[in-house]
Amino acid sequence: MTDNDGYFSEPIAATYDESTADMFAPDAVEPAVALLAELAGEGRALELGIGTGRIALPLAARGVDVHGIELSRAMANRLRDKPGGDAVGVTIGDFATARAPGDFTLAYLVFNTIMNLTTQDAQVDCFRNVARHLKPGGTFVVEVMVPDLRRLPPGQNTVPFHVGDNRLGFDTYDLATQAMSSHHVKVTEDGQGSFWSIPFRYVWPAELDLMARLAGMRLRERWEDWGRKPFTHDSRQHVSVWEKAAD
Repeated sequence: MTDNDGYFSEPIAATYDESTADMFAPDAVEPAVALLAELAGEGRALELGIGTGRIALPLAARGVDVHGIELSRAMANRLRDKPGGDAVGVTIGDFATARAPGDFTLAYLVFNTIMNLTTQDAQVDCFRNVARHLKPGGTFVVEVMVPDLRRLPPGQNTVPFHVGDNRLGFDTYDLATQAMSSHHVKVTEDGQGSFWSIPFRYVWPAELDLMARLAGMRLRERWEDWGRKPFTHDSRQHVSVWEKAAD
């Protein structure tokens, strides 16, 4: 990291929405927002790693009181500049430890953001932090990939996730530590290139369930996607819902 914005500094924030345009498409956003609104009910929702508001803004537009925790001021500023952004409160800080005001019926982490916490301890701390924010009976939702290790033959540690005319993306894995990094290479029409890399820690569904139990939560539902498709051994991602124990 080079500044207080972590890996999402001003140059990244300035092009973030464009670089992840597929995730802003209605078919990616609307099913997630519908499920989250259902789980929030009449209560408040807390988004960890709220970013530029891809999910928070349409969720707030449905009448849900949304608050976010975000480490990057550059990303949070993009959220505030959007229509409706002034209605979404943001606490600047590390979502594994930062405390937002009030309590919530729903907390959620989307788009693999749990993996931005690059140690197991930090991921455990995140679950405990969520439990402190939730009301009894409240839910915590995580959308995250299933580690794509079946695509790694012996001796290989790299998996491409995007190969295009002017952009290349690939992940590298360390199977001993569960560390991984995503690398992005882009070449413009005039031949200029850029490179961006961000570290992650991949995490298994069963490991997340144990983290939840340590924080006083139990698994309630697990699907492959926001449309509630059944989760199977072939699923490459999951949307999991844990519930905090009622008093």
